[in-house]
Amino acid sequence: MPNLTDLKIQIYADGADKAGILDLYAKPYIKGLTTNPTLMAKAGIKDYEAFAKDILQTVTAKPISLEVFTDDLAEMKRQALKIASWGQNVYVKIPITNSVGVSCLPLIRELGQQGVKLNVTALFTLEQIAGVAAALNPAVPSVVSVFAGRIADTGIDPTPIMRAAKALLAGQPKAELLWASVREVLNIFQAEEAGCAIVTVPHDILAKAAKMYGMDLTALSLDTVKLFAKDAAAAGYRL
Repeated sequence: MPNLTDLKIQIYADGADKAGILDLYAKPYIKGLTTNPTLMAKAGIKDYEAFAKDILQTVTAKPISLEVFTDDLAEMKRQALKIASWGQNVYVKIPITNSVGVSCLPLIRELGQQGVKLNVTALFTLEQIAGVAAALNPAVPSVVSVFAGRIADTGIDPTPIMRAAKALLAGQPKAELLWASVREVLNIFQAEEAGCAIVTVPHDILAKAAKMYGMDLTALSLDTVKLFAKDAAAAGYRL
């Protein structure tokens, strides 16, 4: 039976549940981790720095992306430099714009020149990706996160966009294209087919992938019928 470790694409676990992060960090098929303020807030985290530093006690050998959380670009720079100082494996997530639409490209260029490893996030268009490709420091490792899943939510096939994004990043030898906002297990394989270097996957979908990847469809059919029969019996249905 095939294994997730056989894939060429790097799978990053995306979440903010400490137990889940540490469990997945230990899995050989997980090559890195990401989180963001939305996931952290949903997980009930109140102290951003304390949570991050706690995780970094264990997460030392794989990259982890931690995001800034301000609209002010000067404050964004301060946060980015502070977050970057927490570990050599830390990538700082910078959005393509702030929440009022002001471009973060000048800051991305500045941080890259200062040697900060960046994960540029919330990208949707080829114009945005081209801007990032021009702003990154080619001597510094970086990640370019395109929200393919959200693009698909609009009814647009993200695969051609991801292939074009890869071409736009050809002049950035240390930049890795990331397929973000995975909705189902299939997206992992779509991301690999599109030539992405990384795919970020939520914890629940990772659990499904680990269980079902490569499963025989005849066996899966029988398992499904057994589930229906079990549920019907438990419900006590009669005709």
